[in-house]
Amino acid sequence: MGLGQPDYDTPDHIKEGAIRAIDEGKTGYTSNMGIPELREALSVKFRTENGLDYQPDQIIVTAGASEGLHIIMHALIEPGDRVLFADPGFVSYGSLALLAGGKPEGVPLNSRLCIDIEKAKVMMDGARMFVLNSPGNPTGAVESKDTIRALVEYANDAGVTVVSDEVYEHFIYEGTHWSAARFGEDVMTVNAASKTYAMTGWRLGYLAGPKAYTEQCLKVHQYCQACAASISQYAALTALTGPQDCVRVMRDEYRWRRDYLYAALKKMGFRFPLPAGAFYMFAPLGKELVARVLRKGVVIVPGEAFGCNAPDYARMNYAVSRNDLKTAVERIHSAQGE
Repeated sequence: MGLGQPDYDTPDHIKEGAIRAIDEGKTGYTSNMGIPELREALSVKFRTENGLDYQPDQIIVTAGASEGLHIIMHALIEPGDRVLFADPGFVSYGSLALLAGGKPEGVPLNSRLCIDIEKAKVMMDGARMFVLNSPGNPTGAVESKDTIRALVEYANDAGVTVVSDEVYEHFIYEGTHWSAARFGEDVMTVNAASKTYAMTGWRLGYLAGPKAYTEQCLKVHQYCQACAASISQYAALTALTGPQDCVRVMRDEYRWRRDYLYAALKKMGFRFPLPAGAFYMFAPLGKELVARVLRKGVVIVPGEAFGCNAPDYARMNYAVSRNDLKTAVERIHSAQGE
């Protein structure tokens, strides 16, 4: 329950798309920005699913969302620039900010494990970038439309670029996904095929934003990566343009697993917000119990790995089989009784 990836295999029709590309000899370098067909498909996806008008020349295909975040920070951050993100939040944000010469700062969450808007606004004054992640890792929290609008509008007024990490957008169980770029112009959007289509190992992500920004991002991308793997690009093209039933199947199964795990932990006496998205449970187990659970052979991630504000919490990835999930619950309950 440690590594944040789906336990599903990549759907067959997507693998077949990759095999066709291999058979057709599409194994060479592509355009730095990505194959035109994929960027066109992504432009359509942004327009129909997110309400965003990104043209193909505003989109760069990357080696996963991780590279997208990396090149955005290297393109936009100057030495000493303050980079804000949720604390607890995804482990890479702070490290990527440091690599780019920036100064990472965590924004506290409220009791619902959502961003504290007022504290975020205070911290934004004088900052350069704010990374927004909804649904969130490790919390599974889904920010409301009003919250995202307020954060983006305030950030843009304060001269802060918002980077919206939307890799879990299709795994929402309560509420609706709202893309940050709907509420402001100074926004970069990052996403990937990794979680949506169970393609983590294919390393296929993408970013989009104002042309002035993507032009700078391309300069970093073309020297650190040149281009995303050609076969992964054709596989992603098949994923985007093919049947989407596989995504709904995964979402429905993750919902069942979420409900099962949450009910089990609640029965054990733990009280915390029901995660509305992603596939993580962020629960206040306490450091001692976390240690005992780990000794029982259940791999969970201590909250301190995600920042300074949740040391007694632990993240549990429930994108595992039902049998493994039931075994984990039994072991957690056993560890609790020690």
